[in-house]
Amino acid sequence: MDSLTQIVLGAAIGEAVLGRRVGNRAAFYGAIAGTIPDLDVLIKPFVDTVTALEWHRGFTHSILFSILFAPVFGRLVSLWDKTASWRQWSWLFFWGFLTHPLLDAHTTWGTQLFWPFDLRLAYKNIFVVDPLYTLPFLVFLMLALWRKRADPKRRRLNNIGLLVSSIYLLLTLGLKGITYYKFKSALEEQAISYKELETKPAPMQTILWTANVDAGDHFLIADYSLFDSQPITFHKHPKNHELIANIKENPKLQRMIKIAKGWYTINEKDGVLYLNDLRFGLLSTNPASQEYVFAFKMEEKDGDLTFTENKKNPADAGSLLGDLWTRIKGN
Repeated sequence: MDSLTQIVLGAAIGEAVLGRRVGNRAAFYGAIAGTIPDLDVLIKPFVDTVTALEWHRGFTHSILFSILFAPVFGRLVSLWDKTASWRQWSWLFFWGFLTHPLLDAHTTWGTQLFWPFDLRLAYKNIFVVDPLYTLPFLVFLMLALWRKRADPKRRRLNNIGLLVSSIYLLLTLGLKGITYYKFKSALEEQAISYKELETKPAPMQTILWTANVDAGDHFLIADYSLFDSQPITFHKHPKNHELIANIKENPKLQRMIKIAKGWYTINEKDGVLYLNDLRFGLLSTNPASQEYVFAFKMEEKDGDLTFTENKKNPADAGSLLGDLWTRIKGN
């Protein structure tokens, strides 16, 4: 999830663990705990693109990290803040660290919660930024922190925020199930054979959902709003994997294919090959678009295959949000 959401979650967890004992400092240290796992992005300037992608949401998002480093940070805080014991501060950091990847597991990228085992949890039921999850949570947290430490309503308000956010996550899992059935039924009604079907919410909400379908030599992409009245239309996206036949066994390319879980297409522009990761959708609300959120330029330099992520244009995001609102309202 985005940084603000993880700060809110961490602060609420800190308040739940030690708020009654240390007041607002518990939320402060909880917010820090909720931020620390994402510091894995600091390694990005020092490694190549493929390695950075492999390490993202890896060790720092694992149960092992929570167990090993919660006592370390708990000890550091206990050295200058004696209002709680080392064990109590460690407990706060443990839950702050652990709830971060537990929430990230609901996004498309997922998280390696059981690192070093090669298993990435990704339920794909919530977008990485979702105001419907974050804003109510933030409101209840602020109302709680506004009250005095001993006020019983403080704890109650914080618990309501945790409960409301958790219920919303459960609701999105239900919506994922409903929309998955809609896509599956549409494929059957249109007599489309396929190998695999994946669904995820479009940006910023959980009303409009998109589907990626592996149909053999091509993928199909479609969207569905809960307010739709017209049948679902699937749009073809050629895999073009033959374009990389001569380099298919390159170790770095194999690592990228593994990162994409096989959901990738290849296209060529001006003689340069691009690998597109379909899991993160399109830079458009039109499923027929061939512009992908994550596209990586492939170039051979000095015998080494390099990947460079395409830069995003901020203007595209503004246009996309406007189109998204129109599409959410139904077809």
